[in-house]
Amino acid sequence: MASHGDLIAGRYRISTPLGRGGMGTVWRADDELLGRAVAVKELHIGAGLSPVEAENRRGRTLREARSVAQVKNPGVLVLHDIVQHDEQPWLVMELIDGCSLADRIAEEGPVPPAEAARIGLALLAALRAAHKAGVLHRDIKPANVLLEAATGRVVLSDFGIAQVDGQTTLTETGAFVGSPEYTAPERMSGKRTGPESDLWSLGVLLCAAVEGESPFRRDSVAGVLHAVVIDEIKVPESAGPLLPVLTGLLERDPGRRLGTDEAERALRGFLAEERLPTVAHTPVPRESGAPPPSGESVVLGATAAPAARRRVRTAVLVGALVTVLAVGGTGAWVMTRDDSARGTEATEGGGSADKVREKRSEGATEKASDAPEPLADDTGKPAPKPSEEASKDASEPPADSAAKGYRTVSDPAGFTMAAPSGYVRSNEPPRVFYNSPDNAFRIGVHPQPLDPDGPVAVMRAAHESGPSNYPGYRNGSVRETTHNGFPAAVWEFTWDGGAGDGGPRHTYDLSWDEGGKMYDLWVSAPAGRAAEGERHFIEAHRSFARAGS
Repeated sequence: MASHGDLIAGRYRISTPLGRGGMGTVWRADDELLGRAVAVKELHIGAGLSPVEAENRRGRTLREARSVAQVKNPGVLVLHDIVQHDEQPWLVMELIDGCSLADRIAEEGPVPPAEAARIGLALLAALRAAHKAGVLHRDIKPANVLLEAATGRVVLSDFGIAQVDGQTTLTETGAFVGSPEYTAPERMSGKRTGPESDLWSLGVLLCAAVEGESPFRRDSVAGVLHAVVIDEIKVPESAGPLLPVLTGLLERDPGRRLGTDEAERALRGFLAEERLPTVAHTPVPRESGAPPPSGESVVLGATAAPAARRRVRTAVLVGALVTVLAVGGTGAWVMTRDDSARGTEATEGGGSADKVREKRSEGATEKASDAPEPLADDTGKPAPKPSEEASKDASEPPADSAAKGYRTVSDPAGFTMAAPSGYVRSNEPPRVFYNSPDNAFRIGVHPQPLDPDGPVAVMRAAHESGPSNYPGYRNGSVRETTHNGFPAAVWEFTWDGGAGDGGPRHTYDLSWDEGGKMYDLWVSAPAGRAAEGERHFIEAHRSFARAGS
């Protein structure tokens, strides 16, 4: 076992342990030749094995490491080198300055659907590259997804139990490795599987990202296996518009499971339009020798006849129990005790572009405390409660004109929009707000003259000035999109919130040109309830229309 200060292979000076698992210990180290920080993995190979078995495992480790090194994608952790030290192989990898998705969920809570979609797209690209190289990851879970702090880059790590085409796996034949909560049902039988098993794991990971834990979390190994193989699969409501994608990825029949290309198209469509397009189903590639799919179109999440599927699932469950429990009680507990997803919180979100336009016209640089605040809740004070007269300004068309839990309002400012039931109108020129009774959630609309630079440039300027105007401004982003066919931009960010906000705020701000005006649609929510705020934003975006349009 290595220790602090050891020099590995005459080059890598190890310092701090970054993590430890059944396959090895990862250390932070300094590459004294190139003067850079790296991560080195000390593999646990010889313990409890005969010399022949240890040598065989060492050889397989090196072969698999070389294969994984062929995977070229920004979303895959870079393997720099394999070195020998004390007759044991060490892996030298890039060091990611950030945290794992598991750590983020534990510290900040679930992420909103848009952030989950961004993470999902990066992982799909990484998996496509790995599968093309003949490598199956087999252990996709939040603990193995790294988030680079400075760039937001998503990196898939720990190919320690990967399966490479044409090679014996790192684990001895007959033993089960991985995290049962994230393992595809077909793999529970111990069979060699294809790319579709990684896609199932991705679906479970995304569920954990938006909900805080895997939908298959149970109190025992047997409970987990029963949930994966037999129980009804309940995709969390917090998935919101991602529900069709997650349902498709969590199809128990691998031949009907959502494929990489269609999952990617759907997630990109959601991020571009804040809603999911219709998904045409194309099954993932199967192993050679497997029967081809029928080619028929299917409904996402569709199932075969209950009796037939129950017989298959029961057989798989029995095989899975034998396989998993064969490793012993302690090993089973370690596999199930996955700390990869717990807690809840969101990524950051937007603000109004009004402040930037005001500053540009005035030619002044103001401090955040002196500047005209872009939105009512960003003043550091609770939004004022609307008067009885103001709350009557919005008429309500029939309830069935809006989604469940919303009502369509026809506002005197010249627009219609779906607002959550129970929200009240507050006229605060130049904006109109619909606020929750406790003022925790605020939806604002501001029709205004066109800006000559257009909405995208305005939002980018607002993002650039964010740190000056919003204390604790972080994770800001601007992405181009469209609204009703017109160019638009969405700005998101998180900030510390004002004195009366009770904590950090997460904001979404959509700006677009239409009908000779620029519109600004803004939703602000407590950061810990950002997923709920995003649902309100998506519904407002989807339903917003100019009066008479």
